Amino acid sequence: MKNFIQTLPKTETHLHLEGALPYELLHAWQPERFPAEASFHAPEFRFASFPAFDQVLLGHALPWFVSAERYHQAAKAIFARHLAQNVRYVETSFHLPVTGFIGVPGREIIAAIRSAVPAGLEVRIFAGMLRTDYVDAMQVVIEELENWDELDGVDLHGYEPVPTESWTARVWARLRAAGKVTKVHAGEFDGAARVREAIEVLGSSRIQHGVRAVEDPSVLSLARDRGVTFDVCPISNVRLRVVPEMKAHPLRKLMQAGVRCTVSTDDPLVFGNSITQEYEALAEELAFTCEELAAVARNGFSVALIPEEQRRRHLADIDRLLAESTAAAAAVRSNGRPAAVSRAAGL
Repeated sequence: MKNFIQTLPKTETHLHLEGALPYELLHAWQPERFPAEASFHAPEFRFASFPAFDQVLLGHALPWFVSAERYHQAAKAIFARHLAQNVRYVETSFHLPVTGFIGVPGREIIAAIRSAVPAGLEVRIFAGMLRTDYVDAMQVVIEELENWDELDGVDLHGYEPVPTESWTARVWARLRAAGKVTKVHAGEFDGAARVREAIEVLGSSRIQHGVRAVEDPSVLSLARDRGVTFDVCPISNVRLRVVPEMKAHPLRKLMQAGVRCTVSTDDPLVFGNSITQEYEALAEELAFTCEELAAVARNGFSVALIPEEQRRRHLADIDRLLAESTAAAAAVRSNGRPAAVSRAAGL
């Protein structure tokens, strides 16, 4: 299974760039401040609350991200890890208000991230913002986003119980009309009603997390019928106590209800996770089969912002790997193990 997961072409569609800063960069930069082993990376560690998580995240990310060059350095290391795991497509967001904190225009940050993209990896860049960010200078920036050709979309994130303000639906609709993809964090720290709001009021077809939609079958039906995708982060959900343990994660229930789901890491800086570990957790804790893992991978490429020919090529690679793996498993069950098939399947 580990070999199958490594060989499987994968995507990452829910990744906060500041939250993906490799911890090793921090340790190498200031070892006296950031010890080699982070206590919050321990497998048994759980955050007491979202504010507690946010404090750790900001306390580690903000000291690093002070310039466009630092964004480039971090992105280069992040994307190299993706390539090593056979991740071929990434959607990542940067926190738009940071541009005001450090005095670097958002477009320069986007350029710094994009210049770090290696050959063999497709990256799409989103601007993330809080539900309360539409004020003062940031309001002016948000109103200009539709003209940023280098920006692929926007993401509404932050502490979910904060009410969604009236400006959001109008701005989100205008950005979609300009060709931007609009994402919304919902169904994580608040219930299924927030997923319904994201779909019906904000018009989004990409929900970040969405797992608590399982609490309301009518919301699952809505998401299925509207073709909405949930970009799910299982290890994050466990570490933040959205679910009590991996074995209780509702990902399979969501998929069985007909909701398209992808799998991502969210904030590996604080969770200490990787895409490979996400897939391995599904296999080990939820008994996901190769067919189910392949379905997750297919979902990522199905919603990827790539040309159709490229999409078909990735999907064909997944289908070919699954067929080879199935053939190799059948050979083992019949007490045979053709060498060529076994090698092709990575077994």
